[in-house]
This record gives sequence, C-alpha cells and structure tokens, in this order.
Amino acid sequence: MEYRLNKHLLFGILGQWNRFAKRKIHLIACGGTALTLMDIKASTKDADFIVPAEPEYKYLIRMLNDLGYQQITGSGWRKKSDIFIFDFFPGKRIHTTELLEIPLKKDHHVLLKEFSHLYIGVLNDYDLICSKLFRGTTVDFDDCLMLASAHKDIIDLERLDRHFREMAQYDISESRILGNLEVFLDLLRKESIHESAGIP
Repeated sequence: MEYRLNKHLLFGILGQWNRFAKRKIHLIACGGTALTLMDIKASTKDADFIVPAEPEYKYLIRMLNDLGYQQITGSGWRKKSDIFIFDFFPGKRIHTTELLEIPLKKDHHVLLKEFSHLYIGVLNDYDLICSKLFRGTTVDFDDCLMLASAHKDIIDLERLDRHFREMAQYDISESRILGNLEVFLDLLRKESIHESAGIP
C-alpha cells in the first residue's frame, strides 16, 4: 500500500475525478503538493488545493460526496478505503492564511495539466513560500529551502521580502511570523542559496 502521494499517483486520482466531473473545476496546488507536482519533492503525505471559484468549490464538494468521500476535518476529505486526505480551500485561503490575490489571476499560478474538466495549476513561488513560513514547522522550512534552491534563478528575494511583510500585516501574529522570515533568510545564507542575489 502507498503511504505517500507521488506525482504519478496524484494525477491518477485527479484523472479519475475528471471522468466524473460535468463542469470545469480549477484546482491550484499549494504546500507540499505543489512541490511534488513540480518534481521538487518526491512525495507528500496529503494533498492541498485551493479552489478559487466558490461555485466550483461547492460543485467539487458535491461530486466528492457522490464519489464516497467524507469530510473528516474542516477542509479535509477522504474515502473510507483510502489513507490520503485531500484538503480544499475556497477563495484565496490556505488553512488560516489569506493570500493577497486570488491565485487564478495572471502570474499568480502556473498551469501544470489540463484535463477535459479539471484544470490543475500550482501556486506561484512567493505565495508558496509565504504560506508555508506562516505555519513555520520544520517541514515547512525544509520545503521552502528546497523550493528556493530549485528556483534560485527565478525567485527575487527582495520581492519575497516585500510580499511576506505585506501579507503579515493582516495576521494577528505578525511579529511571530516576521520572525519566521528572518529564520528562513538566515537558513538561505547558511545554505549559500541566493548568496549572489543580495538577501535583504
């Protein structure tokens, strides 16, 4: 039995859903799921997706009910026969973190695969890193380092710093979250990632 979701297995499940779907559903992968789909991380324990359009989110939940999925947490769905949890976040929210923009907007996600009904995108690097650092677990820091290393020629750290601080203004734990940013930047320095880019 598989205990973690790799890219092949995840696309297989999404392909099964696509055969049942009767209308378009946009899914934007976030968290470790996004890194797995971008081949940065080998696998993920569970699957996290933003569903930016509220009507599509409601339709998806009805479809999952029809397919035998049950709601086991506030955002998590799972079949009785499965061990994988699929978390779905409507609008521009990931867990308790609010993104600055709806991720379907131009340049806020990257299209990865488009089935006949399911559109699979991955969240942009800046929102991926910020949303993970807002949680700030060891796994989150490790994932952010992997992403920063893989995309070191793409990510602008000054832009990341601005983006993070703007997002943090709207959180009640702003000072704690800003501390996570400083820890992450220190880790980048120690790992010699982006050393030529001028870390803020």
